[in-house]
Amino acid sequence: MKKKYFGTDGIRGTVGEFPITPDFFLRLGYAVGQVLLASDWNLAANKRPTILIGKDTRISGYMLESALEAGFSAAGVDVLLSGPLPTPAVAYLVRALRIQAGAVISASHNPFHDNGIKFFSAQGTKLPDDIELQIEAALDSPIKVAPSTKLGRVERLKDEEGRYIEFCKSTFPNHLDLRGWKIVVDCANGADYQVAGHVMHELGADVITIHAEPDGFNINHECGATHIKTLQSEVLRHSADMGIAVDGDGDRVLMVSEEGVVYDGDSLVYIIAKHRQKCGTLQGGVVGTLMTNLAVEQAFAKFGVPFARANVGDRYVSELLLKNDWYLGAENSGHIICRDKHTTGDGIISALQVLYALRDTGLKFADLMRDVTFFPQRLINVKISGKFDFQNNQAVEACKNEAEQALGDDGRILLRASGTEPLIRVMVEGKEPQKIECWAERLAEVIQQQAATASR
Repeated sequence: MKKKYFGTDGIRGTVGEFPITPDFFLRLGYAVGQVLLASDWNLAANKRPTILIGKDTRISGYMLESALEAGFSAAGVDVLLSGPLPTPAVAYLVRALRIQAGAVISASHNPFHDNGIKFFSAQGTKLPDDIELQIEAALDSPIKVAPSTKLGRVERLKDEEGRYIEFCKSTFPNHLDLRGWKIVVDCANGADYQVAGHVMHELGADVITIHAEPDGFNINHECGATHIKTLQSEVLRHSADMGIAVDGDGDRVLMVSEEGVVYDGDSLVYIIAKHRQKCGTLQGGVVGTLMTNLAVEQAFAKFGVPFARANVGDRYVSELLLKNDWYLGAENSGHIICRDKHTTGDGIISALQVLYALRDTGLKFADLMRDVTFFPQRLINVKISGKFDFQNNQAVEACKNEAEQALGDDGRILLRASGTEPLIRVMVEGKEPQKIECWAERLAEVIQQQAATASR
């Protein structure tokens, strides 16, 4: 069955527009509560399931949080509130506290006027498709408030940042530290604003924290992993050894070298994998996505590291890792999953694995990436109104076929609909920058024209 509300990373949209409204979140909380209560959680007699609600720093988070907790309480589910907390912190705390589920109110890397929600299971993993379908089915049921004796209780969690900071530090080797390094940390005015800098500081680094003053409106605004230029300039201005940028909810990371060079998820997972191979701790292979640069795949093949591509979306990377029983995967956007360290993508923990490789080898970013020469990629986001079936559009297909013939074996083309925004993403990869630029723009133009015609 096709899902109505859940996309590749939960539910997301513009605040005030359905489904990102208080009444929907009230019904959603009740529906999730009903699914929790109907499941076999092996709870002791008279015990209710408990769910932890976290959020990022968007002003709309307070409104949606109140509606969601009311829905859970009405269903008879107990609620713990963490306040602003990174998405991976909620995934960790669900496991650490032995509770039944977690919810994060966030639109990740989107601007402040968007918001959304994603859920975690008791194991700290994203919910499988069948559970999301059960929740969507339960949304059609009317709300029947539980008797007063069975209403869920709501409490505030204490020292949630401290617990998570200690967890992050525990993933870095005890015999190493970060002393002697000056690191600029860009918190994106998001959920990591009270966490990321502290982790690096407590491991010994001289930390310069930027964009750690959220006001409800400035999350991801010209900062963080989606706007890396500010971090580049700050690293150079402070003569820092490196920079680390997370996104608004803290599940992705990009890094910058002392020279101001940006290293994305493809580069960072390559550094981690090569270091683990050297140490004999790389278990299995590496999962990338359809967007992973072809040069990374070729480099892994050269060194005998198995590589597989998943669909775009960290949940699909995680699913393929579990299927193959591998432990390392990533998207080039900076979602990196180290299954031996955490159940989900975590910007801080991923950065620490890279820092471990740098510290352990004594090498710099450029040294560790010497074996990889990236193919140029051109990515264009084509904004559309409504839905457009580009896969069955003759004009788009003809242009794509023509481009593939022109690029030959040295190029790739990927067209896909965003799972979180009204966009068609056009990616063209090849050895000749001018050629891929030309074809990317031509494809984007055809898609835009055909989408506009289809919407009339």
